This record gives sequence, C-alpha cells and structure tokens, in this order.
Amino acid sequence: MIEITDTIQLDEREIHEDFIRSSGPGGQNVNKVSTAVQLRFHVFNSPSISDDIKQRLVVLAGKRMTSDGELVIDARRFRSQERNRLDALERLKTLIREAAIRPKIRRETQPTVSSKTKRIESKRKQGEKKQLRRRIQPDD
Repeated sequence: MIEITDTIQLDEREIHEDFIRSSGPGGQNVNKVSTAVQLRFHVFNSPSISDDIKQRLVVLAGKRMTSDGELVIDARRFRSQERNRLDALERLKTLIREAAIRPKIRRETQPTVSSKTKRIESKRKQGEKKQLRRRIQPDD
C-alpha cells in the first residue's frame, strides 16, 4: 500500500509503470538503459479515492489526463531509473494530496454601512466636480 494521507492509501496494483529511454545527459547510458519512467494511474477505476477527489484530480492534472481517464506522469529528471520512479510516485502523491483539499466555499457578504457611505460620498464629489466644468449660462 502506498500511503498518500492518513485516510487515503493506494494499492500498488493501481499504478502501472513503463520504462522508456530518456534524452539528455548520461553518455552511452542514454542509448542502453531505459531510465525514464512513465507512471500511469487510472483515476476513474480507483476504489481508493472518493468521487469528489477524483473530479478535483482531473481538473488539477489538466493535459496529463488521457481521454480514457488515465493520469500519465512522465519522470525523466534524474539519470537513474530508481530516482525517476520515486520522483514520479512523489508527483502523483502531491497531486492527490492537493485534490484531497476541499476548496473553501465563498459566501457572499453584504457591503458595510461605511463602504456604502464612502461610495455615495465619492459619487457626490465626482458630480460636483463635473458641475464645475459646465459652461456658465448668462442671465437674461
């Protein structure tokens, strides 16, 4: 079991890892060893995560989600396969932890009496300023 939070644990069988060749530095090792990791996690088929967390996870994942509902994390930051595996797993944990946080519900508030008064007063002053810009009419 992979522990995400106190209440969320993932089964290792829910995560699928593919090892691919990585680009970048590494000398001849780049051409021989598949060090990059492509971690796949099927969000909608996971029994470990509640539906509201799944919805927030899909939004947070963005382009990393496939049309099948699979989250793909590509880790090729390090030269060793093991460090890339740990990096991909940590990124998955971070995403799920962020999705587990419920967003605060915004409650509308009424404007205070003071703010209403200030608003009306500023409108009155603006009106007076514009009154002074008018042309003076000669008296008949």
